[in-house]
Amino acid sequence: MEIPLSLSPQIHESRNWNSLIKRHIKLKDDHAILHTYTQMESSGILPDNATLPLVLKACGRLKAIERGKKLHNAVLNTDLVSDIRVQTALVDFYSKCGMLVNARKVFDEMSERDVVSWNAMISGCVNCCEFQQGLLLFSQMQNGNLKGNSVTFVELLKACGELLELKLGKEIHGYCLRHGFLNSNPHVDTSLMGFYLKFDPSVAALVFEMLDSRNTISWNTMISGYVNHGDCLKALQLFVSMLIKGFKCDSITMLVVIQACAGYGNLELGMQVHQLVIKFGYSNLHIVNALINMYTEFEDIRSSYELFNSIPTKDVALWNSMLSCTIESGSIYETLNMFTEMQLDEIQINERTLVIILPLCAHLSNGLVNGKSLHAYALKIGKEKNTHIGNSLVNMYAFFNCVEDATRIFTKMKVLDVTSYNVFISGLVYNKLKVQACEIFIQMLEWEIKPNSQTVTSILVGLHGGECLNVGRSIHGYVMKCGIQIDASLNTALTEMYINCEDEETGRGLFENYPDKDSISWNSLLSSYINNNQEYKALILFHQHDHKGRCLHAYTLRRFSSLDVELSLANAFITMYARCGSLEYAEKIFTSLPLTDIVSWNAMIAGYGMHGRGEDAMLTFSKMVKEGIKPTRVTFVSALSACSHSGMIHKGLTLFHSMVQDFCITPERVHYACLVDLLARGGLLNEAKNVIDTMPMAPDASIWRALIGACRIYSNTHMAKSAFENLIELEPTNAGNYVLLSNIYAANGLWSEVKNLRLIVKNKGLKKPAGRSWIVIKSELHFFAAGDKTHTQSQKIYKKLTFLLTNIKEMGYVPDLSWVLHDEDDDRKLARLSSHSEKLAIAFGLISVSGGSPILITKNLRICGDCHEFSKYVSKLTKRTIILRDASRFHHFVDGSCSCKDYW
Repeated sequence: MEIPLSLSPQIHESRNWNSLIKRHIKLKDDHAILHTYTQMESSGILPDNATLPLVLKACGRLKAIERGKKLHNAVLNTDLVSDIRVQTALVDFYSKCGMLVNARKVFDEMSERDVVSWNAMISGCVNCCEFQQGLLLFSQMQNGNLKGNSVTFVELLKACGELLELKLGKEIHGYCLRHGFLNSNPHVDTSLMGFYLKFDPSVAALVFEMLDSRNTISWNTMISGYVNHGDCLKALQLFVSMLIKGFKCDSITMLVVIQACAGYGNLELGMQVHQLVIKFGYSNLHIVNALINMYTEFEDIRSSYELFNSIPTKDVALWNSMLSCTIESGSIYETLNMFTEMQLDEIQINERTLVIILPLCAHLSNGLVNGKSLHAYALKIGKEKNTHIGNSLVNMYAFFNCVEDATRIFTKMKVLDVTSYNVFISGLVYNKLKVQACEIFIQMLEWEIKPNSQTVTSILVGLHGGECLNVGRSIHGYVMKCGIQIDASLNTALTEMYINCEDEETGRGLFENYPDKDSISWNSLLSSYINNNQEYKALILFHQHDHKGRCLHAYTLRRFSSLDVELSLANAFITMYARCGSLEYAEKIFTSLPLTDIVSWNAMIAGYGMHGRGEDAMLTFSKMVKEGIKPTRVTFVSALSACSHSGMIHKGLTLFHSMVQDFCITPERVHYACLVDLLARGGLLNEAKNVIDTMPMAPDASIWRALIGACRIYSNTHMAKSAFENLIELEPTNAGNYVLLSNIYAANGLWSEVKNLRLIVKNKGLKKPAGRSWIVIKSELHFFAAGDKTHTQSQKIYKKLTFLLTNIKEMGYVPDLSWVLHDEDDDRKLARLSSHSEKLAIAFGLISVSGGSPILITKNLRICGDCHEFSKYVSKLTKRTIILRDASRFHHFVDGSCSCKDYW
């Protein structure tokens, strides 16, 4: 407030200055109070013991720490320093500024204290969250024969509520009853209700009912208490009662009631409350903000927009609510447009704005650049070390694989809470840094920050493979020991961990024994099986969960065509169907989805690739790019693999160059592996070897295996031996690697070399993986090994197999004995060849699967050439489709032909 010119330096009398300060107090103008005091100072006049406390109160309210300390220093050598009113004001000032040590020092130096002094110190402790200290001060106050007043008990009840000290709070309640504080002081009445609301709303309601005189504050307290306890219906009923009984509501009442409408989930009721807001004239920005949030909760985006646009002058809180509203509606670009408008309107963005906008960077093609710009702004306004902003920045950088930046921000943050650790651990796990994630988890425990279920869930996600099983078990043990609640989410994470770490029995036990399984639990287990290449188990599980007399496939199509589709689950089902041989249903789910993401497209491209439909994979890739979806590194792995499986060498090479030149993706080892496989399968062995020799990183085992596999097809034993020597340097204990070279030697009749390799494997104590095939019949798995006679229907199976072999030989089938990798006579070789596991599984399938349904077989190794020919002839003989998935791809045998076109 401007000071009239006539009152300026000419007024020297202290009482005139003091009366001017008191006038500003009535106007609640703290800035004017301090401005007037500055003028007093410059005139050499100090305020008296009545006015100085008023100036200190203004400093406390404005958090003007330096001004208040200067005031304190100014009176140190005067009589005012020992005045009880001034000392009490200093205690209050330092407490309000969070400087409790300074406040206590002044308090301890007081030669005499009254109730007001004690209240100032107790209130300071409570407001600075030193609740125990506040209660201890009250005990000391009583020892000095001083009785508390209403202010004292308001603060004590706050402390008891925060400490959940029910017994002590009840004792204070009794004291207030005995000494007449209840029903005589509305502040005590309201505080007592607030205390009991920490424990049981019904007890607070009894206090409320016993009040002789209620006011708007007591009604608001009770309504708000019900909302905080999640009982929005009772809150609304109490509000109606308030109106019926003629009590006047205020803006706080309306704020709480609007929240209750959102929580209760009744849009019509919310709109009626909106009408009351208009009727009562409570149209301040806080109310408008609450209404926007309410309409957002009801997904009534139109009403939110209309309300927002009706306000001529908007503050940052209103813009933030509208930004959240557009995000909730799924409109990322609308949110970004609004953010731009906000800046054009010169609205100063704050901490919450940054926290809202930063996660959107993950959805933008230049998201990292945008994220860095927001980071720069956070630095500019001094908020980089703020916990909420820091957490958002860590999350953003981790998403873009900028782990060093994420780590730097994490280590610089002033306050690290459990959420900070959760975000950072999740980021490390996302970047496959599970060792570092475990180290941060240990650091968290050392700093005595108690993990919650989200922390444990985050760390468990990173554990894969048998080598991580003991770590996972230790974490599970920690959860049990520390009493962390195992909710559905954590139980699901533990189940996934055990399955991912090759302890399916424990994982399934946790799943089966958990009483409150929800759809997420089932879906997660399905996804775990799919991700661990156990699709047949996922399909069996899905039968158990959702079939129940309905058509399984029709049900999935209905489920995923709805607007509230769980996209991550739909993507998992596309993968499951593709890997289970039902590419048709994978396509139907994909085309029925109301919206897709990059994972959906990647799943479909990968599906086409593994089924040998390279052209369809490329068409899908092109369509995805035309729709403006940017391919990722994973997309190119799937697309290059599809080209390799279909012999599309030129297309694959073009795609590899496009990845680098058009999409600026730096090839990783996995992309070079696809390129080597593409060239080697196509007979370009020298070109494939040249890629290996010139690639910018060392080749891994999968690259050498791809080259060796092609060497068998083209009988290049020299290159195979050279590649093998590199391979066993990387994986000296993998028996499968020795088998690869042994098979090449056997196919070329080099039996002495075969014998030497087998001796090496035996001396090293290695075991080659046994070939197994399996088929699912009526949700039951049936496994077969070569020469297997353990099946209950073995006699029927061999009888059927003999029938098939006899008939297809008449059609032209000639057993290819070169696929028998043993040096023995032809009769023995023929006996071995005739009872390969895939032949037994096909025979059993034809016995067990009626009608014209396809026979779906899975094999853990690659199908042998003879079984491949056998399957073609059998499909023609029986007029049945045989779908066989081996370790490399799918083969669809129909009427004597295979989908691979013999390119495998």
